[in-house]
Amino acid sequence: MIENLLLDIRNCIICKEHLPNIPKPIIRASFNSKILVIGQAPGQKVQNSGVPWDDASGKALREWLNVSSLQFYDTNFFAIMPMGFCYPGTGKSGDLPPRKECADAWHKKVLEQMPDIQLTLLIGKYAQDYYLSYNAKESLTETVKNHEAYMPSYIPLPHPSPRNNIWLRKNDWFKTEVIPILQAKVKTILES
Repeated sequence: MIENLLLDIRNCIICKEHLPNIPKPIIRASFNSKILVIGQAPGQKVQNSGVPWDDASGKALREWLNVSSLQFYDTNFFAIMPMGFCYPGTGKSGDLPPRKECADAWHKKVLEQMPDIQLTLLIGKYAQDYYLSYNAKESLTETVKNHEAYMPSYIPLPHPSPRNNIWLRKNDWFKTEVIPILQAKVKTILES
């Protein structure tokens, strides 16, 4: 049962010695989830609150999806599973990459417990490289630009962090081409 698996994940300490905080894996899912959000790893704020996407990035993501917080945090609609379940710490230019142990140890097991996933949102290069493997393009920009090649299963997205505002300004096609497709697909799934 997925509830037992989620309990095992929340008690996971496989990368404890590499983390700046006590492990507190962040994941939300249910057997009934329809849309899977795979991001990078929680930031320090989310690690503290225990609520995924509980920050400015989450607000932007919900706007992109055109969903309310109530819908987004309803596990009958959305499952939220990052590449790394705990905050990895800070590096020279921002947060460190997500720990690889999480995806290798847990992702397949979680996916096996969610048979109704109709769409997976791959947010950021780490998720895209892991799930699209050799089909991912050289850059995140090219992968997102070629989003239709990965549908109907996946939609690759940039990270909605305020740090990516420069990327969003340089790539205005994202808001005019990708966001409408994303919103239409999410609406169809939520209404079905």
